[in-house]
Amino acid sequence: MAGLVGSPFGLKGFVKVRPLSGEIEHLIKLQSATIRHNGTERVLEIAESAAASPGIVMRFAGIDSPEAAKTLNGAELLVDREQASPLQDGEFYIEDLKGLAVESESGGILGHITDIIESGSGDLAEIRLVSGELKLVPFRQEFFAEISPEKGRLILKNLWILE
Repeated sequence: MAGLVGSPFGLKGFVKVRPLSGEIEHLIKLQSATIRHNGTERVLEIAESAAASPGIVMRFAGIDSPEAAKTLNGAELLVDREQASPLQDGEFYIEDLKGLAVESESGGILGHITDIIESGSGDLAEIRLVSGELKLVPFRQEFFAEISPEKGRLILKNLWILE
């Protein structure tokens, strides 16, 4: 997911879009995007977009009024990986982390990542333990010794956090 569609902006059918990466350049260049709303997805052509701190405003083809724009409020803006915000060293796409095994430093599987949740104090890794219990662990280096989507695993180094 690249962003969240918010409320209408202006009288021409623009909507506010909050980028999830914090970057907007890749979104302004888009010519179309998939919108997921109320359980359905559809591809919409982008007629116009512009920076509007802290995100962007976007107008989709066929959406020409505030009333029509309001129907998109709360939708997810999805883009292909090639159009997503480029990753820096140590950054990961959340979708690449979901399903990864969480292992102890000794190699035992503790569970699997089910999601990464954004919170006010930082991201949290949601881990479904082998017991079925869900635990939240701060997604920070002091808890994870290794994050390797290419190896299909994360190494948890402070096991006390699961207690």
